[in-house]
Amino acid sequence: MPTRNEVLIRSANLLNDFAFKYVFGEDCKEANDALKSLLTVFLERSVNKVVVKNSEMVKDYSKMKSPRLDLLVEFDDRTTVDLEMQLRQTKDNLPIRFSYYLARLHGSQELEGKYYGELKETIVLVFFNVNLIDNHRMCNTFTLRNEEGLSFVEESQDCMKLRTVEMAKLDVNKPLKDMNEQEKMIYYFLNCHKGMDDSKIKVMIESDGVIQMLEKRVETISDDGWKKIIEDFQKLHENEERMELQLEIEEAHKQVEEANKQVEQKNQEIKQMIQLMLTNGMSLEFISKSLSKSEDEIRDLLR
Repeated sequence: MPTRNEVLIRSANLLNDFAFKYVFGEDCKEANDALKSLLTVFLERSVNKVVVKNSEMVKDYSKMKSPRLDLLVEFDDRTTVDLEMQLRQTKDNLPIRFSYYLARLHGSQELEGKYYGELKETIVLVFFNVNLIDNHRMCNTFTLRNEEGLSFVEESQDCMKLRTVEMAKLDVNKPLKDMNEQEKMIYYFLNCHKGMDDSKIKVMIESDGVIQMLEKRVETISDDGWKKIIEDFQKLHENEERMELQLEIEEAHKQVEEANKQVEQKNQEIKQMIQLMLTNGMSLEFISKSLSKSEDEIRDLLR
C-alpha cells in the first residue's frame, strides 16, 4: 500500500460526508477510537464506549429526497447522538432540517410502560462549512429555552440538544499553539488532504495525540478506497441537486397555477361588476371607458 506521503492523503477529504461516515463509522477499532476522540472533543464529555447503530453506507439513494449519511451513535448510558457532516448549504433550509432530525431522534425512543422522565438524552451534532448563526462562536448548543434564556425543564432533565459546529468560522491563520482541541480537529478536517505539505498538519501529526488518532484511521484507507468514496459522494450530490431542481420546477408550477387562479378570480369579480353595471342600465360604451377595456374584451369576459 502506498505511504501517506506518496498518494493516500491526496485523495483524503473529511468534508466529504461519505468519507466522514466511513472514517468514523466503520466497524473497526481505528474508526471507533477516532469516533470517541471526536465526540470527547466536541461534546466536551468523557466518552468511554460508543456503538454505531447504522454503520452501513447508503446503498440506493437515487430516489431519496435528502440522502441521510448520518452516524447514529449510542453511548453506554444510552445517550444517542446523531452525527452529521454537511459540506454545503442547500436550498432545503438547514436549521429547519437539523431541528427536525432532533425531534425525530428524541421521539423515536420506546416509552411503552415507562414514565417520560425516563427519556434518555438525544443530541444532534452537526458539522458544516458555512456560516448560519449570527455570532462569533464556532460551536453552539441549542436547547428548549424562552426569550430570556430560562430553560423549559430543569437543566438535569433538558435531554434534547442541538450542537452545531460552523467550521467556516475557524481562523485558519491562528498559530497552532493558540488553538484549542476543537480548533485543531476542525483544522485537520479542512486541510488533511494537504498532508505533510501543510506545516500545521505536519506538527499535529507528529505531536498531537488526538490528531494522531485520526491520522491512524485515515491511513487505514487505501487510495482506491478514497477514490470510490469520492465517486459515490459525487453521485449522491448530483442526485441531490437533481431532486432540488425537481422541487424548484414543482414549486414554479404551483406558483403559475396560483397566479392563474388569482387571474381567474379577478376576472370573475370584474365579470360580476360588469353584469351589475349592465343591470343598472349602464351602456357597454360607458363600461368600456370606466374599466379601460375594449368592448370586445368586455364581451369576452361575459361569455
